[in-house]
Amino acid sequence: MTSPPCALPSRIRLPLHQRVLPLTAVAIAWPLAKLPPRYLRAALEMLRVGARPGTAAQTSAARTAVVAVSLHCAIHGCLQRSIAAAVLCRFKGVWPTWRAGVRTTPFTAHAWLEADGQMIDEPYPDGYYRPLLTVAPMPLKRAPLPRRDDPRRTT
Repeated sequence: MTSPPCALPSRIRLPLHQRVLPLTAVAIAWPLAKLPPRYLRAALEMLRVGARPGTAAQTSAARTAVVAVSLHCAIHGCLQRSIAAAVLCRFKGVWPTWRAGVRTTPFTAHAWLEADGQMIDEPYPDGYYRPLLTVAPMPLKRAPLPRRDDPRRTT
């Protein structure tokens, strides 16, 4: 039995010196994609620590770089692609919202990245999949306000 023909998505070709980080991210994502969901979530939650929230442009650039270096991620590896792009974003000091979810009619599962409240470089409209797992950026910690009786207060 043969699979139906499919067209490859458009991919850019990165210069050799720009392939190192995306290839490293793809290599890290491969074993992570094989983990059970609770361990995958825990691993991604550890990776996001200390990162700023990623923008749509940063997340799109990471996804494009991952697709450029990995044919598997470009065609049918949405889980590995989304993990690799998130890891690549983390290399740059930012973290997008990573999601995995399902659609019930017809049943399909998918993993994707979001930034600035929108799905990044996905052919589906927002709300097409129902998220089941989400690893969002950590909220930024604010310094506590000084108390009124604090001698370091400046007013």
